[in-house]
Formats: sequence, structure tokens, C-alpha cells
Amino acid sequence: MLNILYFGDDRHFSTAFHRAKALERIGHKILLYHNPEETLPGYFKSSLMTAVNFRSGYRLVQPAIQSELKKILQSGIKPDVIWVDNGEFFGEKCLRILKQFNCPVILYSIDDPTGKRDGRRFDSFLSAIKLYDLIAVVRKETEDECKLLGAKNVLRVMRSYDEVAHAPYKNADEIPANFKSDVAFIGTWMRNENRDEFLKVLIDAGISVSIWGDRWPKSEHFELLKPFYHGPNLGGKDYIAAIQGAKICLGLLSKGNRDLHTTRSLEVPYAGGMLCAERTSEHTELYDDGKEAVFWNDAHECAALCKKLLAEKNIETIKNAGMKKVRALKLGNEDICRLILERGLSIAV
Repeated sequence: MLNILYFGDDRHFSTAFHRAKALERIGHKILLYHNPEETLPGYFKSSLMTAVNFRSGYRLVQPAIQSELKKILQSGIKPDVIWVDNGEFFGEKCLRILKQFNCPVILYSIDDPTGKRDGRRFDSFLSAIKLYDLIAVVRKETEDECKLLGAKNVLRVMRSYDEVAHAPYKNADEIPANFKSDVAFIGTWMRNENRDEFLKVLIDAGISVSIWGDRWPKSEHFELLKPFYHGPNLGGKDYIAAIQGAKICLGLLSKGNRDLHTTRSLEVPYAGGMLCAERTSEHTELYDDGKEAVFWNDAHECAALCKKLLAEKNIETIKNAGMKKVRALKLGNEDICRLILERGLSIAV
């Protein structure tokens, strides 16, 4: 059993929390689950300061975070390993404080910290990149760029589902009627990603799309999308209900984040949904197209594919095959956390 000092953050709270629980399930002890953003002085938490911090690489909050880390260091806890999820709040001086615990410091990021989409958001992280004992990332580009920036050890992994949080309803009849749909998209509206235009193509083709996610009212097409919009991002059993209750579940990538697969790519089949996503090298590596998931090259092909699938009787067959395949791939949080820890500790020895 390892004693783990774990740092999550609000932006990825649910995924970070699920990984911490997965570490506990595989036999480790979380000495402290710490969210750096929670401990910031109140004036940093306004919507204005949140935006300023994001765009300035969290430079202004560094003294406050360093002060909090010193308190943890002085508390006397003795971790065997430190796990940092995402790392955008921690600059070089923060890492030098963490190194005083004299144990391996591991970073795991499902973001694209070396990419261009988020501007200067990851400046603090990049200043500390050389001090991590291991950095685990989910993109080939990120792996290569972290190495070029001086990271000591970089491990590329696939994203993961959570074995407990994303488990499907045992009895599908228990799924509430308001979460049942023909085609579902669960995700945030993002500027310059054209997700609204993609969904507009499906709607114009006569497909009933159910949309859940944040910021959709910002879309210039929201008046068209509004009848299909069912509310903000989903969590917990509602998230599972919307996936499992849909005949088809769309998986849209973030081109700005250089995605070739996303967490939805694993969560949807695990939760009992049918993944309908862009045809990429990583998606076709994961699933047999047409048998375990279905893939398309553009919105028009997606619309035609959805119409064909809704008219046929093999959706449940594909759902079941995808669920079986994703379990066989062993890409749950427990599997990925175990892999990252083993690599991090082997390097430290």
C-alpha cells in the first residue's frame, strides 16, 4: 500500500476525484485530496479573476498556492508518492516545495498543455515541467513536445472510463424517460469547434438530437438548437442514463486540443451506449468499425449513418459488442492508475 498525496482541480473535479477513488480501490491510501483552487483567497474566485488567471497561466495565484503547499509540507504528512492531476496551478516554485517531500512527483494530464488552443493557460505548468519525475499524457504530440521541453520521463497512455462511476444501469427499464433519445450529444459548446454546425446538419436531415452541455446558449445557432437542448452538463447517474438511454451517442473531438479519441470514446461503450464518432487512427485502433462502434468522416456521413442505424435492428448488437470490447482493452481508471504508478516508482528506484 502506498500513501498518496493527491492534487486535483475544479476544472477536472469529477475525473480527478474518480481517479483518486480508483487508487483507493487498488489498495492505496489517499493521505490528502487537495484542490489548489479551493484554497485560494475569495477575490481570486470571481468570474473575472478566473478568466484572468486562465489567460495569464495562473501567475497571480502562485504565491497563494506556494503558501498552501508549505503548510502541507509543515503538517508532517509523509507520502510515498505525490500525484498531480492536470498541473496548471503549479509553477516551478510549487514543484520545488513538493520535491521537499523526498518522494516521486507524478503528473497526469488529459489536457493538451503543450498545444496552442488555450493560449498561455499552461505557462506555470511548463515552467515546472523538468521537475516532475514522470509525466503521463494522452497524445503522441504532447509526449514528443514534453520531451523536447526537458521532461525527464514521459509516458503516453490512453484515456479511461471509471469502473464504478460509469457502470451502466443493471436494469435499463430504470432509466428515466427524459434521458431516452434517438441520438444524444453530451458535451460543451466551444468557440471555433463548430459543434453547433455539426449538430445543425443532423437536425436539418430530420434527426432528433438530444443535447446536454454547458454554454450552448452562446451558439449563433441556438434558436435552431433550442428545442433539442435539455440542459447543462450531466454528472453521476444522469450522465449514465443519457448515454445508456440513447440509441446512438455522438463522440465529437476537440480539434483545437488535437484529439484523436476522448474520454467519451471509452465511457460511452462502458456505460452501455453505442459510440458514433469521427473516424480516426485511434478510434479504429480501439474498435471494429460497424461492429463495436460506428465512425464517420463528416457531419453528412454521420447523418446518413444515424438514419441507417435507426432504421435497422442491430443497434443493441453493436452496443453489446462495444461494451465487451472496452472491458477487454482494460482501460479503466484502475488499470491506467496502476500503470502510471508502476512506471513512476520504477523510475524512482
